[in-house]
Amino acid sequence: MLAKFSISTVLVACGFFNLSIGQTVPVQQTATSGLTTSSAAYSFVSQEEDEATKKIAMLEARLRELEVDVANKLKTDPSPLDEQSTLGKRLSFFEDTLSAQEDSIDKLESAAPGYVVHGHKSPKLKLFGRIHTDYWAFPNVDETLFPLELGGNPQDRFNFRRMRLGVSGDLNDNMLYKFEWEFAGGVETSYRDAFIGFKDLPLFRTVLIGNQKRPYGLDHLNSSRYNIFIERPFIVEAINQDARRMGISSNGYSDDLGWNWRFGVWNQELTQSKSGYIGDHYQPEFASRLARTAWYDEASGGRGYIHLAASTSFGVPDGNSPTNNQARYRTRPEARTNSRWLNTGRIAGADRNSVFGVESVVNIGGFSWTSEYLQTKVERRPAFGPNVTFNGLYTQVAYVLTGEHHPWDRKTGTLGRLKPFENFFMVRDCDGCRQKGMGAWEVAFRYSHADLNDDNVLGGDADSYTFGMNWYWNSHARMQFNYILGDIHSGAQAAGQGNYQIAGVRLMVDF
Repeated sequence: MLAKFSISTVLVACGFFNLSIGQTVPVQQTATSGLTTSSAAYSFVSQEEDEATKKIAMLEARLRELEVDVANKLKTDPSPLDEQSTLGKRLSFFEDTLSAQEDSIDKLESAAPGYVVHGHKSPKLKLFGRIHTDYWAFPNVDETLFPLELGGNPQDRFNFRRMRLGVSGDLNDNMLYKFEWEFAGGVETSYRDAFIGFKDLPLFRTVLIGNQKRPYGLDHLNSSRYNIFIERPFIVEAINQDARRMGISSNGYSDDLGWNWRFGVWNQELTQSKSGYIGDHYQPEFASRLARTAWYDEASGGRGYIHLAASTSFGVPDGNSPTNNQARYRTRPEARTNSRWLNTGRIAGADRNSVFGVESVVNIGGFSWTSEYLQTKVERRPAFGPNVTFNGLYTQVAYVLTGEHHPWDRKTGTLGRLKPFENFFMVRDCDGCRQKGMGAWEVAFRYSHADLNDDNVLGGDADSYTFGMNWYWNSHARMQFNYILGDIHSGAQAAGQGNYQIAGVRLMVDF
């Protein structure tokens, strides 16, 4: 009888323990009257809560040990009454101690309302960032192309391509936020992503309000942390310069992850370096992207997949100003130069513009093939000339020599983070020893083309061939090596035509 009572006591107590631990303690959102919160006080409270949480975890582990101990005792000897009584007393002690620790956490939370993170509905904050350090060399550039570069003959350079720091997280209920600052632009900082939003909505899924990427296609929606080449292709950068604009968007995905979409309304003017938009001619634009993951190999963990997508946009770039509008398409030679070597300038008389794009990805193990085509059409007022159309494409192949693959995010239709099988420098093996690791190695090739010439608009017609190698030290650090052979012909404003060779190296780290 006592044995049955002890077993029941242990099981009920453990069940109560699990229930109490599984519950979340909501954070008080209304500050206590007369309470003054300081960073020092919050730090003290956070430390106290951390210590209490650790103690609870230790108690939970000890309770599990007691459960196993009681079960083993009963298997070998069904009547160890004295020992069972002792175990019951010890279990009761742990329960009392656990209850006291939970009460302590409650008191700590009430002492610092709105600051303690404990529970799903409480505010969260995540700090993140990235550093991309580049070296570019120009071993061979035809003199006929010197006029395209500010200052003439392009010079070798070492620079920070990106130095970003940001915060993101969830607010109460279903709100979210993200703010990211760029420090690599010179003496003045600028923002990149800067928005708030709502998620888990019944119809629009996720809605974002603020500065964010327009869904013009795959390469620009991919994070620069995961792209295979150092810089983006001609046509991608020309049509969607700097990617982000102020706007309102919605994005979501189907329950089976086979479809994902993104659409919204943006202002076409780039404001992230100006801290805001000033004017009464908003130059609006509607943009959208519909993507389909046609095949995804669940059995291999996504080592095989096929992606297809189409994107469109329609906008009014003129703002009632025929000569100062947002209809301008320009890009660098897929490397960091002082100037954009392909440049239409602002297209006089631009009244409306549109973009159409298609894209595809095929990935089988360590091999991937990606292609994208983009076209933009500018409708001009009759007095300034006929409508003009510009287009371009790229196709690229890559192969991970060490056997890893590029993961695919079916919720967004973009690349994920490649994770090496073993990290570079030192890794821990199964025996607890350390041995050298080589990281992951990848080779790649890309062909890129852009034609920004039509009628009396001569922005340049160019081809580029890029050979790349990526060395992944770990999932958050890698080196990239690119060698570019390019040819600009038929235009590029008043400059001539010619060939160029450019070599680039990037060290990138993100956290």
